[in-house]
Amino acid sequence: MNGTLLDAHRLVVKIGSALLVDQGTGKIRLDWLDSLADDVAACRNRGQEVILVSSGAIAAGREHLGLVGRALRLDEKQAAAATGQIRLAHAYQETLARHGITVAQILLTLEDTEVRRRHLNGRSTLETLLRLNAVPVINENDTVATAEIRFGDNDRLAARVAQMASADTLVLLSDIDGLYTADPRRDPDARLIPEVAELTPEIEGMAGEPPPGYSSGGMVTKIAAARIAMNAGCRMVIAKGKRLNPLAALERTPDQGGAPCTWFLASAEPRTARKRWIAGHLVVAGFVTVDDGALAALARGSSLLPAGIVAVSGTFERGDLIAVHSPDGREVGRGLSAYSADDARLIMGHHSHDIAAILGDSGRDEMIHRDNLVLT
Repeated sequence: MNGTLLDAHRLVVKIGSALLVDQGTGKIRLDWLDSLADDVAACRNRGQEVILVSSGAIAAGREHLGLVGRALRLDEKQAAAATGQIRLAHAYQETLARHGITVAQILLTLEDTEVRRRHLNGRSTLETLLRLNAVPVINENDTVATAEIRFGDNDRLAARVAQMASADTLVLLSDIDGLYTADPRRDPDARLIPEVAELTPEIEGMAGEPPPGYSSGGMVTKIAAARIAMNAGCRMVIAKGKRLNPLAALERTPDQGGAPCTWFLASAEPRTARKRWIAGHLVVAGFVTVDDGALAALARGSSLLPAGIVAVSGTFERGDLIAVHSPDGREVGRGLSAYSADDARLIMGHHSHDIAAILGDSGRDEMIHRDNLVLT
């Protein structure tokens, strides 16, 4: 069985527009948001890390620009997002401040999560914020992202964030309590599926049309999000979010009085899934040759430091996949480089504390971090 939310270490919670913003008034549902913040505080008090991915900027901003009651052009959606994002950020800041929690706002597009260098920059920022006990609140950068607004797939963005952050649990709070065999609004015999271990064509065929109103993702994008999350070693749950304290309702299984939901199970943990991707990638952009000391350190599970590198070959950028060669030229590993080839040539053979003086900026201590390194 998949367990409950209590089993999570690092969780990403996606909040849909229909939950956060009242569709009649366009105002943020502050009572609901307060209850969610109480849940987040409870998660953190038991040692869990939480990242929020929030929709709702367009829905929260349209009223203040007089754009309620009709379909919006793309430029109007972007203007509404620019206004609403300020209101959303303020609302999150105020409600989490009741628990002494610091909020950090991050605006992303799907491209930011898919271009490897930007992915690594985002990952580093998230890791730093979590280490400093802040709660990142992430939203689509709607003022510049055009395709993302048209498709409304913050579900997929949340899955990419979970992948980026190596989260083990993704929660999609929705206006439906899980995946059904058919659309429960049209078919009274539709059954809730409590657990999905594999995304078969039959499962994918159960996704229906998105409901009317502000919620524009629908089950189709949730299934797409599940595929991304599961491949990244992250389990995912779809649960109804309209109730107050929606995360607390996932702390128990349905037979224990918890909320009905659908869990999508992952076959591996996030770190294992990422290393599988690295090991299975066929093309490397270059390679570094290491000395015997570094070779022994790698065998013990250490990261690759610049001090152990004796040669750099190829042309690669930060975030590219490179191979690691032994002194006799054998490939002994491969991983994601924290530096470009040009910078690697400057810092090779030097201790990590010398990097800032050599490059003029203090980057990572490691050439390849052990989490991004696979021995071959």
